[in-house]
Amino acid sequence: MTGASSLHARHRAVMPEWLALYYRDPLEITHGEGRHVWGADGRRYLDFFGGVLTTMTAHALPEVTKAVAEQAGHILHTSTLYLHRHMVELAERIAGLSGIPDARVFFTTSGTEANDAALLLATCHRRSNQILAMRNSYHGRSFSAIGVTGNSGWSPTSLSPLQTLYVHGGVRGRGPYAHLSDEDFIRACVEDLEDMLGQTHGEVAALIAEPVQGVGGFTLPPDGLYAAFREVLDRHGILWISDEVQTGWGRTGDHFWGWQAHAASGPPDALTFAKGIGNGMSIGGVVARAEVMNSLDANSISTFGGSPVTMAAGLANLTYLLEHDLQGNARRVGGLLIERLRAVTAGLPSVREVRGRGLMIGVELVGPDGSPSARAAALALEHARDQGVLIGKGGREGNALRIAPPMTLTVAEAEEGATALGEALRRTQTDLDAEERP
Repeated sequence: MTGASSLHARHRAVMPEWLALYYRDPLEITHGEGRHVWGADGRRYLDFFGGVLTTMTAHALPEVTKAVAEQAGHILHTSTLYLHRHMVELAERIAGLSGIPDARVFFTTSGTEANDAALLLATCHRRSNQILAMRNSYHGRSFSAIGVTGNSGWSPTSLSPLQTLYVHGGVRGRGPYAHLSDEDFIRACVEDLEDMLGQTHGEVAALIAEPVQGVGGFTLPPDGLYAAFREVLDRHGILWISDEVQTGWGRTGDHFWGWQAHAASGPPDALTFAKGIGNGMSIGGVVARAEVMNSLDANSISTFGGSPVTMAAGLANLTYLLEHDLQGNARRVGGLLIERLRAVTAGLPSVREVRGRGLMIGVELVGPDGSPSARAAALALEHARDQGVLIGKGGREGNALRIAPPMTLTVAEAEEGATALGEALRRTQTDLDAEERP
């Protein structure tokens, strides 16, 4: 038994069966640098997924690793019961960047925990457990986060502390409104929202929505949808929570936050963040108006949220991102990558759509009959690895490839990755065609 197969066997012996692993022969990653990682077999891969959008700037970024090492040499942990300079400094910067007036910041250790905290704030503030969420959405793996997840593949139970009402709008290219123009699509989704609110009893606490649905396959609505929703929400006093766990920090290129594509409505009442800000360190959090954040009437702390080491990493990472205009790089190189992917996949029947914004790109795959094909996505994932590129997959039917490299991606690396993915998808098409032959 090889080292990789032995480790896989040990993994299966002690880990839950539902803990997913990519690839027929799972990969052990030993180290990384820049936009590349190395497997235990010594092979180098171009990382086009960044640990699920978490390695935001680069692997082994010297500024971040130095900050972590220096802070670790002083003290690793204190908890929020004590003042810590890095936590205050990072909160100040995030509050200023959020666009939310009189903002307050609460740090957590993950996006799941951040969304959980935001739901707690909204339900306490509004004294209601009714939540609006988007179909095909994903907000984490905690009990409450699963309760507002509209993607059945990631929602293992119908039990929930919340009453969740799901509305249309997160998926532009499928569903009953897909044939409409953008303007009519928005109008139909607003009418659906109005109709749903007319059938509820009591007050709804909040709408939670991802500006671009991450696990859902990098689907996004027309710009302005949430601005139109906001007009309805404001009439009813309903809060808007923007889940920026995957879309934040300039990854979409056009905007620093995903909600800004709907900026006519102004900022949300709260936004959640995580993943990229720590560049691999465990940081999440909530930014909310003081009125909302301060609505809890019980004691609370965070044992690990806002820890000295993670805050030092977050400060260094955010400083690097801003000083090097990685949002602009995501816009420029991401735009090039989307166009190259469209070019190399043109004429492949299995590729229904290449979509996205900045360095957040989805490739939707279908079978010979035009229906969503998880089989095609699984094949493409394997072939991409064979070509030396690591990508992710998602979508309600598991048929969308997810491409989200570190935001320092160069033009040369974008060209290299697009060429490799084009070959991987051509091989996928060949496999699908062969499976169809009698």
